[in-house]
Amino acid sequence: MDSTSAATASAVTFVWLGMVLGISFLEAPLKFRAPGVTIPVGLGIGRLVFRALNLVEAVAAAVVTAAVAAGGAPVPVIALTAAVAVLLLVQLLLVRPRLNRRSDRVLSGDEPVDGPRSHDHLVYVALEIVKVAVLIALGITLLTA
Repeated sequence: MDSTSAATASAVTFVWLGMVLGISFLEAPLKFRAPGVTIPVGLGIGRLVFRALNLVEAVAAAVVTAAVAAGGAPVPVIALTAAVAVLLLVQLLLVRPRLNRRSDRVLSGDEPVDGPRSHDHLVYVALEIVKVAVLIALGITLLTA
């Protein structure tokens, strides 16, 4: 893989990883522990933050994919790039819409604010964990490509 493409893809991959770790595993759970933050307020903040994160993730995925495609990447890099892109697409197209519908019901009062976490939320978290592992593997593989 040419060095410019590898450096670009690697840098974007590690920035992407940092954003997912910072938002999904630090900001998201902590906001509900802040004084005065109710479930509806936290949901509203979360929707806004995750909408922005997912937009930046889509751009990062496009940049990494373009760099990998342009750089003559080896098969492991291509496979990891495809895997992280598929994980993101599953989150954006299948899981996020369901989470948004549920948060709409909570915010409108149709579901209790103190109800159990949804199955979809657990699926999203599981996908985030897998995505983090794939991003780490991709970043390391790009550094050695």
